[in-house]
Amino acid sequence: MERFKVFVVTVLAAMMVLTAGSALAKDTIKLGEINTYSKLTSFTFPYRNGWKLALEEINNAGGVLGKKLEIISRDDAGKPGNAVKIAEELIRREKVALIMGSFFSHVGLALTDFAKRNKVFYLAAEPLSDAVVWAKGNRYTFRLRPSTYMQAAMLAVEASKNPATRWATIAPNYAYGKDAVKSFKKVLMEKKPGVTFVAEQWPALFKINAGAEIQALTRANPQAVYNVTFGGDLAKFVREGKLRGFFKNRFIVSLLTGEPEYLDPLKGEAPEGWLVTGYPWYDIKTPAHTKFLKAYQAKYNDYPRLGSVVGYCMLYAVANMLKKAGSTDTEAMVEAMEGLTFNSPFGPITFREIDHQSTMGAFVGYTALKDGKGVMVNWKYMDGKDFLPPDEVVKKLRPQD
Repeated sequence: MERFKVFVVTVLAAMMVLTAGSALAKDTIKLGEINTYSKLTSFTFPYRNGWKLALEEINNAGGVLGKKLEIISRDDAGKPGNAVKIAEELIRREKVALIMGSFFSHVGLALTDFAKRNKVFYLAAEPLSDAVVWAKGNRYTFRLRPSTYMQAAMLAVEASKNPATRWATIAPNYAYGKDAVKSFKKVLMEKKPGVTFVAEQWPALFKINAGAEIQALTRANPQAVYNVTFGGDLAKFVREGKLRGFFKNRFIVSLLTGEPEYLDPLKGEAPEGWLVTGYPWYDIKTPAHTKFLKAYQAKYNDYPRLGSVVGYCMLYAVANMLKKAGSTDTEAMVEAMEGLTFNSPFGPITFREIDHQSTMGAFVGYTALKDGKGVMVNWKYMDGKDFLPPDEVVKKLRPQD
């Protein structure tokens, strides 16, 4: 009899645990998150810190639609096939309401196609390829970061003020690099018709032979260079260029280089006088950014990188979309996201209805050395809405859903 009582109590306890678990599951909204955490950790780890901070804030404030948000996160190892397989598992096995995240453009494009084929809501946080919202754009895909075209256009507008007319380019040989060069050339030549491009270098991503690239660019003798390398490739390009004196008396424009993820590792070797896009977190004094900065530093005892802001904004965009949609129905979420405006550390951001691109902007300025490390100076924030093509152009670039 005693054994029977113990058995009954054990069964009842197990049932209570299962019931509690089921109730907990019903009280959460599951979100699927995919990124390349095993590579480019200088971006993806701060990015994860950003969405974790947002998750904590949102859930402490009561969650969304009366439920807590729950994020199921996976690493795609930078491989499109992995990302698609993970997305399928998250949707079918974990029953997540949507997919968000990713870094590399080729991975983002694979998830863009997955979203279209399976009618799954996908918010591309970081992939910059223009095709994500234009050539391969679809009803179910949205993008947070300012696109390659937007950031290249910002730099081109500023670069057109420089007297240089002979230009060369260097960019990684994949979707992002190709888009970045194409967009920069287009806008710069529109702003300054006398410009000519005398050389283009296309090193394989993360396999740059910096010495050979610098030699080729030197032979072309450009007055200015547009650089799109990043991460380890950027570090090699900077060091080899300095060693050979290539940057002396040349105007260098460099996409993403002012982001702490890429500028900080260079330390005292950081270039000076380059025109860059980036994130001067140490000098932004707006109330919205100051609030974010204090919360981030309090939680992590560290300063934010641009990835931190991207991860933070990504989750707040989703939370605001869910509130507007009133449910996790995919079609309702899509309709809610179109035209959605939410507040971010950089100010209000809107997801355009016509192409699902957000109006998040970027900081543009010049590199300098301060206390032995690279910083951005003479910078300004450029609103993304001012660097997007008009509707009639977008309609030609984007297929009809």
